[in-house]
Amino acid sequence: MKRLSVIIPVYNEEKTIETVINRTLSLSLPGIDKEIIVLDDGSKDQSPAIIKRFGGRIRSYFGEQNKGKGFAIRQGFKMSKGDFVIIQDADLEYDPSDFSGLLQPLLDGHADVVYGSRFISDRPHRVLFFWHSLGNKFLTALSNMFTNLNLTDMEVGYKAFNRVAIDKIKDELKSDRFTIEPEITARVARYHLRVYEVGISYRGRTYEEGKKINWKDGVAALFAIIRYRFFK
Repeated sequence: MKRLSVIIPVYNEEKTIETVINRTLSLSLPGIDKEIIVLDDGSKDQSPAIIKRFGGRIRSYFGEQNKGKGFAIRQGFKMSKGDFVIIQDADLEYDPSDFSGLLQPLLDGHADVVYGSRFISDRPHRVLFFWHSLGNKFLTALSNMFTNLNLTDMEVGYKAFNRVAIDKIKDELKSDRFTIEPEITARVARYHLRVYEVGISYRGRTYEEGKKINWKDGVAALFAIIRYRFFK
């Protein structure tokens, strides 16, 4: 029996966190046992109270102040014990029903890291911001130039890893905020880990619905791509 660690970083997601955890708990993956690690990053809403209601069915971490998504992911990597690790955002932009697709290249022994891609998929995809899409493609292209990978969606939050990959990168990661995405990609490339992409569904949110990333995070990602290419 293989074990999957599902890392769920949370910040002010009281509208969706219960649904995300329930969907993950109920998901059936033949031959795979799950541990769910929910990391609340100093939420100011009812997210911590909702998480606590799940009790021993999940593992949890509660930060006293908001430090960023990257910090929560790094904590989750260190807490994880599974043969495989998946990052599942708490906002339901990514659907837990895509777990099996992300895991298959790992289970087959072909990949060490699997990126979900919103741009090679025939799954349902909400149509939203043009400039976000253009910025994502620019950052992905720049990252590819520095890492010599040919990803289509470097900034995607939906990534899966085997234990070999996690053990190589978890203690080197430094990013606290959204720059965790280009940093993970740089670390993965540095160790020449085997990378696959699979298409995923995507239900993006508007800012009115709670989307948090903005143009400043895009600028930070640009500098992070350069920084993590040349500095360990």
